Amino acid sequence: MKIRDIIPVALGDQRARCIVRNARILNVFTGETEAADIAIFRKRIAGIGDYGAADEIIDAAGLIALPGFIDAHIHIESSMLVPRQFAKAVLLRGTTTVVADPHEIANVAGTEGVDYIVRSTDGIPLNVYIGIPSAVPATQLETSGASLGTDEMIEFVDRNLKRVIALGEVMNYPAVLGRDRELLTKIEILRHRYRKIDGHAPGLSGKRLNAYLCAFIRSDHECTTPQEALEKVRRGMHVFIREGSAARDLDNLIGAVTPLNHHRFSFCTDDRDPLAILTEGHIDCLVRRAIRAGVDPLTAIRMATINTASYFNLRSMGAIAPGYKADMVFVSDLEKLDIRMVVKDGRVVVNEGGLVEEVSGTYADVPEQLGRFKLPALSVESLAVPAREGRLRVIGLTQGSLLTREMLL
Repeated sequence: MKIRDIIPVALGDQRARCIVRNARILNVFTGETEAADIAIFRKRIAGIGDYGAADEIIDAAGLIALPGFIDAHIHIESSMLVPRQFAKAVLLRGTTTVVADPHEIANVAGTEGVDYIVRSTDGIPLNVYIGIPSAVPATQLETSGASLGTDEMIEFVDRNLKRVIALGEVMNYPAVLGRDRELLTKIEILRHRYRKIDGHAPGLSGKRLNAYLCAFIRSDHECTTPQEALEKVRRGMHVFIREGSAARDLDNLIGAVTPLNHHRFSFCTDDRDPLAILTEGHIDCLVRRAIRAGVDPLTAIRMATINTASYFNLRSMGAIAPGYKADMVFVSDLEKLDIRMVVKDGRVVVNEGGLVEEVSGTYADVPEQLGRFKLPALSVESLAVPAREGRLRVIGLTQGSLLTREMLL
């Protein structure tokens, strides 16, 4: 889009492609609700106000217009859906943008797997931005199917610079603190291209947290207590409150959000299975639950929209305003957050709980390497764990958390 082309539409001198009428617009900047037309030029909002004729009229019928929701951190492959099917599921729930870290597919298929995530999301009605994986393999103690080193990273980032907006979660924080040369070089590659460096540092505190932050790491989605979240916010981090399928941290963390610090919080799902998306919801579910926990609806919606867009420097997302992308969710009630219509790129994609048209893109091939793996012959005997002195040392799991503990049985 050229700026010169949208200005006549914004002025009302040129006919808009589409106008949304009879909407109550929630302004995430001021907290006000405004009744006005939304004039759309191509995929962007040209103006808010009183506009005349258009090629298409969308009647919002008094619904409240919100910006499209943004998932701050997700692994699409963890949904067990190909990207196109994933898009269908989350669009129904009002999510119009995700920041995907494809480190799981990368650990299997390397850059071919990451290329698949990028190419298979070209042309679909969902903004998919990429956090290029920093952990392939996750640590030197693991054996993966591929390695994503600095040479491969430079080539991929330069080839996909418009889509890559971050270095994916830096989960090997011991390597950061130990000044591992390759990992620090990966961070330097992205920070010198003015991309965000996303973190993953459960329980990191004090001087160790200080050192981690000196590596330009500015977010974390692994907080499990309000004390941990507040310490990280105090030190300048942006905390993504996670509520996935395995890791459920919202109830523990939401009490840390206050009117003074809420701009430092966003929502993410990280890993969420398709049944949970379709039955519980996606980012809309987190907003709804935050409101039920006592968070002001405006604050919760900001955490799902403008806060995330601001963190990632997505300058034309997260709000309903002139020049912003025409990605909108329409609800009848802010607390119930009952999604009645979703507009993506200025076109209705969801209406009354159903997709309006087929979700399609420009690429449908699957990489040759995907879908094939080899297992050795297994038997009950081969799975037996020998006891030492009559006791077993096992990994203890905690319901709703990724944190584990040592147990002797």
